Amino acid sequence: MASASARARQPLLERRLGLTDAVVIGLGSMIGAGVFSALAPAAAAAGSGLLVGLALAAVVAYCNATSSARLAARYPASGGAYLYGRERLGPLWGYLAGWSFVVGKIASCAAMALTVGAYLWPGHHREVAVAAVVALTALNYTGVRKAAWLTRLIVAVVLIVLAALVATISVSGHAQPARLTAVSEGGVRGVLQAAGLLFFAFAGYARIATLGEEVRDPAHTIRRAIPIALGITLVVYAAVAVTVLAVLGPRRLARSTASLAEAVTAAGLPALAPAVQAGAAIAALGSLLALILGVSRTTLAMARDRHLPPALAAVHPRFKVPHRAELAVGAVVIVLVLTSDLRGAISFSSFGVLVYYAIANAAAWTLPPGEGRPPRVVPVLGLAGCAALAFSLPPVAVLSGSAVLMIGVLLYGARRILNRR
Repeated sequence: MASASARARQPLLERRLGLTDAVVIGLGSMIGAGVFSALAPAAAAAGSGLLVGLALAAVVAYCNATSSARLAARYPASGGAYLYGRERLGPLWGYLAGWSFVVGKIASCAAMALTVGAYLWPGHHREVAVAAVVALTALNYTGVRKAAWLTRLIVAVVLIVLAALVATISVSGHAQPARLTAVSEGGVRGVLQAAGLLFFAFAGYARIATLGEEVRDPAHTIRRAIPIALGITLVVYAAVAVTVLAVLGPRRLARSTASLAEAVTAAGLPALAPAVQAGAAIAALGSLLALILGVSRTTLAMARDRHLPPALAAVHPRFKVPHRAELAVGAVVIVLVLTSDLRGAISFSSFGVLVYYAIANAAAWTLPPGEGRPPRVVPVLGLAGCAALAFSLPPVAVLSGSAVLMIGVLLYGARRILNRR
Protein backbone atom coordinates (compact mmCIF):
# COMPACT_ATOMS: atom_id res chain seq x y z
CA MET A 1 0.00 0.00 0.00
CA ALA A 2 1.36 3.39 -0.95
CA SER A 3 1.70 5.82 1.94
CA ALA A 4 -0.44 8.94 2.20
CA SER A 5 2.58 11.11 1.44
CA ALA A 6 3.44 9.03 -1.61
CA ARG A 7 -0.12 9.35 -2.88
CA ALA A 8 0.04 13.09 -2.34
CA ARG A 9 3.07 13.32 -4.63
CA GLN A 10 1.16 11.67 -7.50
CA PRO A 11 0.22 14.06 -10.36
CA LEU A 12 -3.34 15.29 -9.86
CA LEU A 13 -6.07 15.54 -12.47
CA GLU A 14 -7.45 18.96 -13.36
CA ARG A 15 -10.77 20.13 -11.84
CA ARG A 16 -12.78 21.16 -14.91
CA LEU A 17 -16.32 19.79 -14.37
CA GLY A 18 -19.17 21.82 -12.90
CA LEU A 19 -22.60 20.76 -11.61
CA THR A 20 -24.22 20.58 -15.06
CA ASP A 21 -21.34 18.51 -16.44
CA ALA A 22 -21.53 16.07 -13.51
CA VAL A 23 -25.32 15.68 -13.81
CA VAL A 24 -25.11 15.11 -17.56
CA ILE A 25 -22.39 12.47 -17.20
CA GLY A 26 -24.63 10.61 -14.72
CA LEU A 27 -27.64 10.93 -17.02
CA GLY A 28 -25.63 9.69 -19.99
CA SER A 29 -24.64 6.58 -18.06
CA MET A 30 -28.04 5.77 -16.57
CA ILE A 31 -30.41 6.57 -19.40
CA GLY A 32 -28.12 5.18 -22.07
CA ALA A 33 -27.45 1.96 -20.19
CA GLY A 34 -30.94 0.71 -19.50
CA VAL A 35 -34.06 2.27 -20.91
CA PHE A 36 -33.58 0.71 -24.35
CA SER A 37 -32.41 -2.70 -23.17
CA ALA A 38 -33.51 -3.60 -19.61
CA LEU A 39 -37.30 -3.50 -19.92
CA ALA A 40 -37.68 -6.72 -21.92
CA PRO A 41 -35.63 -9.00 -19.61
CA ALA A 42 -37.28 -7.37 -16.59
CA ALA A 43 -40.71 -8.15 -18.07
CA ALA A 44 -39.62 -11.74 -18.71
CA ALA A 45 -38.75 -12.07 -15.03
CA ALA A 46 -41.73 -10.28 -13.49
CA GLY A 47 -44.37 -9.41 -16.09
CA SER A 48 -45.90 -6.03 -15.32
CA GLY A 49 -44.43 -6.56 -11.86
CA LEU A 50 -41.39 -4.90 -13.43
CA LEU A 51 -42.97 -1.62 -12.27
CA VAL A 52 -42.63 -2.82 -8.68
CA GLY A 53 -39.09 -3.91 -9.53
CA LEU A 54 -38.39 -0.45 -10.91
CA ALA A 55 -39.52 1.09 -7.62
CA LEU A 56 -37.34 -1.32 -5.61
CA ALA A 57 -34.34 -0.60 -7.82
CA ALA A 58 -34.93 3.12 -7.36
CA VAL A 59 -35.02 2.79 -3.55
CA VAL A 60 -31.75 0.83 -3.50
CA ALA A 61 -30.22 3.26 -5.98
CA TYR A 62 -31.29 6.23 -3.84
CA CYS A 63 -29.65 4.73 -0.75
CA ASN A 64 -26.50 3.99 -2.71
CA ALA A 65 -26.52 7.46 -4.24
CA THR A 66 -26.88 9.11 -0.84
CA SER A 67 -24.07 7.05 0.67
CA SER A 68 -21.85 7.67 -2.36
CA ALA A 69 -22.53 11.41 -2.35
CA ARG A 70 -21.62 11.78 1.34
CA LEU A 71 -18.45 9.74 0.87
CA ALA A 72 -17.46 11.59 -2.31
CA ALA A 73 -17.82 14.92 -0.51
CA ARG A 74 -15.57 13.61 2.27
CA TYR A 75 -13.00 12.07 -0.15
CA PRO A 76 -12.98 14.19 -3.34
CA ALA A 77 -10.48 12.15 -5.35
CA SER A 78 -10.63 9.55 -8.11
CA GLY A 79 -11.56 5.99 -7.18
CA GLY A 80 -15.15 5.95 -5.87
CA ALA A 81 -15.91 3.08 -3.48
CA TYR A 82 -12.37 1.78 -3.94
CA LEU A 83 -11.14 4.89 -2.16
CA TYR A 84 -14.00 4.90 0.37
CA GLY A 85 -13.59 1.24 1.27
CA ARG A 86 -9.84 1.64 1.68
CA GLU A 87 -10.14 4.68 3.94
CA ARG A 88 -13.14 3.57 6.04
CA LEU A 89 -12.99 -0.26 6.11
CA GLY A 90 -9.40 -1.20 5.32
CA PRO A 91 -7.23 -2.05 2.31
CA LEU A 92 -8.86 -5.39 1.45
CA TRP A 93 -12.39 -3.97 1.26
CA GLY A 94 -11.22 -1.04 -0.83
CA TYR A 95 -9.44 -3.42 -3.14
CA LEU A 96 -12.52 -5.64 -3.51
CA ALA A 97 -14.67 -2.60 -4.32
CA GLY A 98 -12.21 -1.47 -6.98
CA TRP A 99 -11.83 -4.98 -8.36
CA SER A 100 -15.61 -5.45 -8.58
CA PHE A 101 -16.06 -2.08 -10.23
CA VAL A 102 -13.33 -2.46 -12.82
CA VAL A 103 -14.26 -6.02 -13.78
CA GLY A 104 -18.02 -5.40 -13.74
CA LYS A 105 -17.89 -2.12 -15.59
CA ILE A 106 -15.53 -3.41 -18.24
CA ALA A 107 -18.25 -5.98 -18.90
CA SER A 108 -20.74 -3.08 -19.07
CA CYS A 109 -18.53 -1.36 -21.62
CA ALA A 110 -18.61 -4.47 -23.78
CA ALA A 111 -22.40 -4.71 -23.41
CA MET A 112 -22.93 -1.11 -24.48
CA ALA A 113 -20.54 -1.43 -27.40
CA LEU A 114 -22.40 -4.53 -28.60
CA THR A 115 -25.68 -2.63 -28.24
CA VAL A 116 -24.36 0.12 -30.51
CA GLY A 117 -23.42 -2.47 -33.11
CA ALA A 118 -26.73 -4.31 -32.88
CA TYR A 119 -28.72 -1.13 -33.58
CA LEU A 120 -26.48 0.41 -36.21
CA TRP A 121 -25.47 -2.63 -38.29
CA PRO A 122 -26.80 -5.97 -36.94
CA GLY A 123 -24.92 -8.10 -39.46
CA HIS A 124 -21.58 -6.57 -38.44
CA HIS A 125 -22.28 -5.65 -34.85
CA ARG A 126 -18.87 -6.69 -33.49
CA GLU A 127 -16.96 -4.60 -36.03
CA VAL A 128 -19.12 -1.57 -35.25
CA ALA A 129 -18.66 -2.19 -31.52
CA VAL A 130 -14.87 -2.24 -31.85
CA ALA A 131 -14.94 0.97 -33.88
CA ALA A 132 -17.08 2.64 -31.19
CA VAL A 133 -14.66 1.64 -28.43
CA VAL A 134 -11.66 2.94 -30.39
CA ALA A 135 -13.35 6.26 -31.20
CA LEU A 136 -14.58 6.97 -27.67
CA THR A 137 -11.30 5.92 -26.07
CA ALA A 138 -9.54 8.38 -28.37
CA LEU A 139 -12.01 11.11 -27.38
CA ASN A 140 -11.50 10.48 -23.65
CA TYR A 141 -7.74 10.52 -24.23
CA THR A 142 -7.89 14.14 -25.43
CA GLY A 143 -9.55 15.49 -22.29
CA VAL A 144 -12.52 15.12 -19.95
CA ARG A 145 -14.14 18.41 -21.03
CA LYS A 146 -14.61 17.18 -24.59
CA ALA A 147 -16.14 13.96 -23.28
CA ALA A 148 -18.50 15.94 -21.05
CA TRP A 149 -19.67 18.12 -23.94
CA LEU A 150 -20.34 15.12 -26.19
CA THR A 151 -22.23 13.40 -23.37
CA ARG A 152 -24.37 16.53 -22.95
CA LEU A 153 -25.32 16.41 -26.65
CA ILE A 154 -26.10 12.69 -26.50
CA VAL A 155 -28.32 13.08 -23.43
CA ALA A 156 -30.27 15.88 -25.11
CA VAL A 157 -30.93 13.75 -28.20
CA VAL A 158 -32.01 10.71 -26.18
CA LEU A 159 -34.35 12.71 -23.95
CA ILE A 160 -35.99 14.27 -27.02
CA VAL A 161 -36.52 10.81 -28.59
CA LEU A 162 -37.99 9.38 -25.38
CA ALA A 163 -40.26 12.39 -24.84
CA ALA A 164 -41.53 12.08 -28.42
CA LEU A 165 -42.15 8.36 -27.92
CA VAL A 166 -44.17 8.82 -24.73
CA ALA A 167 -46.13 11.78 -26.10
CA THR A 168 -47.03 10.27 -29.47
CA ILE A 169 -48.06 6.90 -28.05
CA SER A 170 -50.13 8.60 -25.35
CA VAL A 171 -52.16 10.55 -27.94
CA SER A 172 -52.40 7.63 -30.41
CA GLY A 173 -55.05 5.83 -28.37
CA HIS A 174 -53.30 2.44 -28.55
CA ALA A 175 -52.17 2.36 -24.92
CA GLN A 176 -54.35 0.14 -22.72
CA PRO A 177 -53.86 0.83 -18.99
CA ALA A 178 -55.53 -2.49 -18.11
CA ARG A 179 -52.37 -4.27 -19.26
CA LEU A 180 -50.49 -2.75 -16.34
CA THR A 181 -52.47 -4.82 -13.81
CA ALA A 182 -51.26 -8.26 -14.92
CA VAL A 183 -50.02 -10.42 -12.05
CA SER A 184 -46.31 -11.12 -11.90
CA GLU A 185 -45.72 -14.70 -13.04
CA GLY A 186 -42.31 -14.81 -11.39
CA GLY A 187 -43.55 -14.02 -7.89
CA VAL A 188 -41.35 -12.29 -5.36
CA ARG A 189 -38.15 -13.69 -6.86
CA GLY A 190 -39.20 -12.50 -10.30
CA VAL A 191 -39.76 -8.97 -8.99
CA LEU A 192 -36.37 -9.02 -7.24
CA GLN A 193 -34.68 -10.26 -10.39
CA ALA A 194 -36.38 -7.53 -12.40
CA ALA A 195 -35.15 -5.00 -9.83
CA GLY A 196 -31.61 -6.37 -10.17
CA LEU A 197 -31.72 -6.03 -13.96
CA LEU A 198 -33.19 -2.54 -13.77
CA PHE A 199 -30.61 -1.52 -11.15
CA PHE A 200 -28.00 -2.03 -13.87
CA ALA A 201 -29.67 0.88 -15.64
CA PHE A 202 -29.51 3.17 -12.57
CA ALA A 203 -25.88 2.48 -11.71
CA GLY A 204 -24.43 5.30 -13.81
CA TYR A 205 -24.35 7.79 -10.95
CA ALA A 206 -21.15 6.04 -9.80
CA ARG A 207 -19.45 7.79 -12.69
CA ILE A 208 -20.01 11.10 -10.91
CA ALA A 209 -18.30 9.90 -7.73
CA THR A 210 -15.33 8.37 -9.59
CA LEU A 211 -14.68 11.76 -11.19
CA GLY A 212 -14.22 13.41 -7.78
CA GLU A 213 -10.71 14.60 -8.63
CA GLU A 214 -11.93 16.42 -11.76
CA VAL A 215 -15.02 18.17 -10.30
CA ARG A 216 -14.90 21.77 -9.14
CA ASP A 217 -15.94 22.19 -5.48
CA PRO A 218 -16.59 18.44 -5.11
CA ALA A 219 -18.07 18.62 -1.60
CA HIS A 220 -20.91 20.74 -2.97
CA THR A 221 -21.14 19.59 -6.60
CA ILE A 222 -21.15 15.82 -6.15
CA ARG A 223 -23.63 15.91 -3.27
CA ARG A 224 -26.11 17.78 -5.50
CA ALA A 225 -25.36 16.11 -8.84
CA ILE A 226 -26.02 12.50 -7.81
CA PRO A 227 -29.63 12.88 -6.53
CA ILE A 228 -30.51 15.26 -9.38
CA ALA A 229 -29.33 12.79 -12.02
CA LEU A 230 -31.02 9.88 -10.25
CA GLY A 231 -34.34 11.73 -9.90
CA ILE A 232 -34.47 12.72 -13.58
CA THR A 233 -33.65 9.16 -14.63
CA LEU A 234 -36.37 7.65 -12.44
CA VAL A 235 -39.01 9.95 -13.95
CA VAL A 236 -37.90 9.06 -17.49
CA TYR A 237 -37.80 5.31 -16.78
CA ALA A 238 -41.21 5.27 -15.13
CA ALA A 239 -42.85 7.18 -17.99
CA VAL A 240 -41.30 4.93 -20.66
CA ALA A 241 -42.01 1.68 -18.77
CA VAL A 242 -45.68 2.52 -18.21
CA THR A 243 -46.10 3.59 -21.84
CA VAL A 244 -44.45 0.51 -23.35
CA LEU A 245 -46.29 -1.88 -21.03
CA ALA A 246 -49.61 -0.25 -21.85
CA VAL A 247 -49.00 -0.77 -25.58
CA LEU A 248 -47.35 -4.19 -25.72
CA GLY A 249 -48.48 -5.88 -22.51
CA PRO A 250 -46.02 -7.80 -20.32
CA ARG A 251 -45.85 -11.01 -22.41
CA ARG A 252 -45.18 -9.30 -25.72
CA LEU A 253 -42.70 -6.97 -24.08
CA ALA A 254 -40.84 -9.96 -22.60
CA ARG A 255 -40.40 -11.44 -26.10
CA SER A 256 -39.28 -8.19 -27.70
CA THR A 257 -35.73 -7.63 -28.90
CA ALA A 258 -36.23 -3.90 -29.57
CA SER A 259 -39.07 -3.03 -27.22
CA LEU A 260 -39.30 0.71 -27.76
CA ALA A 261 -39.18 0.47 -31.55
CA GLU A 262 -41.79 -2.31 -31.42
CA ALA A 263 -43.99 -0.20 -29.17
CA VAL A 264 -44.18 2.71 -31.62
CA THR A 265 -44.91 0.29 -34.46
CA ALA A 266 -47.68 -1.37 -32.45
CA ALA A 267 -49.10 2.07 -31.69
CA GLY A 268 -49.52 2.69 -35.43
CA LEU A 269 -46.48 4.95 -35.72
CA PRO A 270 -43.94 2.92 -37.76
CA ALA A 271 -42.36 6.09 -39.13
CA LEU A 272 -41.06 6.83 -35.62
CA ALA A 273 -39.28 3.45 -35.31
CA PRO A 274 -36.06 4.51 -37.15
CA ALA A 275 -35.76 7.53 -34.87
CA VAL A 276 -36.13 5.28 -31.82
CA GLN A 277 -33.48 2.90 -33.16
CA ALA A 278 -31.13 5.81 -33.79
CA GLY A 279 -31.83 7.10 -30.28
CA ALA A 280 -30.99 3.67 -28.85
CA ALA A 281 -27.63 3.63 -30.62
CA ILE A 282 -26.84 7.18 -29.50
CA ALA A 283 -27.85 6.33 -25.91
CA ALA A 284 -25.57 3.31 -25.87
CA LEU A 285 -22.73 5.48 -27.19
CA GLY A 286 -23.30 7.95 -24.37
CA SER A 287 -23.25 5.18 -21.80
CA LEU A 288 -20.08 3.68 -23.28
CA LEU A 289 -18.38 7.09 -23.22
CA ALA A 290 -19.14 7.62 -19.52
CA LEU A 291 -18.27 4.02 -18.63
CA ILE A 292 -14.79 4.24 -20.15
CA LEU A 293 -14.36 7.54 -18.32
CA GLY A 294 -15.25 6.05 -14.92
CA VAL A 295 -13.45 2.71 -15.22
CA SER A 296 -10.21 4.39 -16.23
CA ARG A 297 -10.33 6.62 -13.12
CA THR A 298 -10.77 3.67 -10.76
CA THR A 299 -7.95 1.92 -12.62
CA LEU A 300 -5.85 5.04 -12.02
CA ALA A 301 -6.58 4.97 -8.27
CA MET A 302 -5.75 1.27 -7.96
CA ALA A 303 -2.54 1.71 -9.96
CA ARG A 304 -1.48 4.54 -7.63
CA ASP A 305 -1.71 2.07 -4.76
CA ARG A 306 0.04 -0.65 -6.82
CA HIS A 307 -2.93 -3.00 -6.87
CA LEU A 308 -2.63 -2.71 -10.64
CA PRO A 309 0.57 -2.02 -12.65
CA PRO A 310 1.97 1.37 -11.51
CA ALA A 311 2.46 2.43 -15.14
CA LEU A 312 -1.34 2.83 -15.38
CA ALA A 313 -1.17 5.73 -12.88
CA ALA A 314 0.43 8.05 -15.44
CA VAL A 315 -1.37 11.35 -16.16
CA HIS A 316 -0.87 12.87 -19.60
CA PRO A 317 1.16 16.11 -19.27
CA ARG A 318 -0.96 17.97 -21.82
CA PHE A 319 -4.48 16.51 -21.62
CA LYS A 320 -4.41 15.86 -17.85
CA VAL A 321 -6.10 12.46 -18.14
CA PRO A 322 -4.99 8.94 -17.06
CA HIS A 323 -4.09 8.09 -20.65
CA ARG A 324 -2.45 4.69 -20.07
CA ALA A 325 -5.36 3.51 -17.95
CA GLU A 326 -7.79 4.60 -20.67
CA LEU A 327 -5.84 2.75 -23.37
CA ALA A 328 -5.65 -0.40 -21.23
CA VAL A 329 -9.39 -0.33 -20.50
CA GLY A 330 -10.17 0.16 -24.19
CA ALA A 331 -7.98 -2.79 -25.17
CA VAL A 332 -9.65 -5.16 -22.66
CA VAL A 333 -13.12 -4.03 -23.76
CA ILE A 334 -12.26 -4.81 -27.39
CA VAL A 335 -11.24 -8.34 -26.39
CA LEU A 336 -14.58 -8.84 -24.59
CA VAL A 337 -16.54 -7.41 -27.53
CA LEU A 338 -14.97 -10.02 -29.79
CA THR A 339 -15.56 -12.94 -27.41
CA SER A 340 -18.73 -12.35 -25.33
CA ASP A 341 -22.50 -11.87 -25.79
CA LEU A 342 -24.78 -9.07 -24.60
CA ARG A 343 -26.96 -10.92 -22.07
CA GLY A 344 -24.04 -12.55 -20.28
CA ALA A 345 -22.15 -9.25 -20.07
CA ILE A 346 -25.13 -7.47 -18.48
CA SER A 347 -25.76 -10.18 -15.87
CA PHE A 348 -22.11 -10.36 -14.86
CA SER A 349 -21.85 -6.59 -14.68
CA SER A 350 -24.92 -6.32 -12.43
CA PHE A 351 -23.39 -8.65 -9.85
CA GLY A 352 -20.11 -6.75 -9.74
CA VAL A 353 -21.80 -3.36 -9.46
CA LEU A 354 -24.02 -4.51 -6.57
CA VAL A 355 -20.95 -5.77 -4.67
CA TYR A 356 -19.29 -2.41 -5.28
CA TYR A 357 -22.23 -0.50 -3.81
CA ALA A 358 -22.59 -2.87 -0.88
CA ILE A 359 -19.06 -1.90 0.15
CA ALA A 360 -19.87 1.80 -0.39
CA ASN A 361 -22.85 1.52 1.98
CA ALA A 362 -20.74 -0.26 4.59
CA ALA A 363 -18.17 2.55 4.32
CA ALA A 364 -20.87 5.22 4.69
CA TRP A 365 -22.07 3.53 7.91
CA THR A 366 -18.70 4.29 9.52
CA LEU A 367 -18.80 8.05 8.86
CA PRO A 368 -19.10 10.09 12.08
CA PRO A 369 -21.83 12.77 12.27
CA GLY A 370 -19.29 15.54 11.82
CA GLU A 371 -18.21 14.14 8.44
CA GLY A 372 -21.63 14.15 6.77
CA ARG A 373 -22.89 10.69 7.78
CA PRO A 374 -26.28 9.93 6.19
CA PRO A 375 -29.18 8.73 8.38
CA ARG A 376 -28.33 5.23 9.63
CA VAL A 377 -31.25 3.65 7.80
CA VAL A 378 -29.85 4.70 4.42
CA PRO A 379 -26.66 2.57 4.34
CA VAL A 380 -28.49 -0.31 6.05
CA LEU A 381 -31.21 -0.41 3.40
CA GLY A 382 -28.62 0.08 0.68
CA LEU A 383 -26.43 -2.79 1.87
CA ALA A 384 -29.37 -5.17 2.39
CA GLY A 385 -30.88 -4.19 -0.95
CA CYS A 386 -27.62 -4.78 -2.82
CA ALA A 387 -27.28 -8.24 -1.28
CA ALA A 388 -30.89 -9.19 -2.08
CA LEU A 389 -30.70 -8.03 -5.69
CA ALA A 390 -27.28 -9.57 -6.31
CA PHE A 391 -28.36 -13.05 -5.22
CA SER A 392 -31.64 -12.85 -7.13
CA LEU A 393 -29.75 -12.64 -10.43
CA PRO A 394 -29.45 -15.74 -12.66
CA PRO A 395 -27.31 -18.46 -11.03
CA VAL A 396 -24.67 -18.29 -13.75
CA ALA A 397 -24.09 -14.61 -13.00
CA VAL A 398 -23.90 -15.23 -9.24
CA LEU A 399 -21.46 -18.14 -9.60
CA SER A 400 -19.20 -16.45 -12.15
CA GLY A 401 -19.24 -13.18 -10.22
CA SER A 402 -18.36 -14.96 -6.96
CA ALA A 403 -15.54 -16.82 -8.70
CA VAL A 404 -14.05 -13.59 -10.04
CA LEU A 405 -14.24 -12.05 -6.56
CA MET A 406 -12.33 -15.02 -5.15
CA ILE A 407 -9.70 -14.62 -7.85
CA GLY A 408 -9.35 -11.00 -6.76
CA VAL A 409 -8.90 -12.04 -3.12
CA LEU A 410 -6.23 -14.57 -4.09
CA LEU A 411 -4.34 -11.98 -6.13
CA TYR A 412 -4.52 -9.54 -3.23
CA GLY A 413 -3.18 -12.16 -0.81
CA ALA A 414 -0.40 -13.19 -3.17
CA ARG A 415 0.70 -9.58 -3.56
CA ARG A 416 0.88 -9.06 0.21
CA ILE A 417 2.94 -12.22 0.65
CA LEU A 418 5.39 -11.14 -2.05
CA ASN A 419 5.73 -7.68 -0.51
CA ARG A 420 6.73 -9.19 2.84
CA ARG A 421 9.66 -11.03 1.35
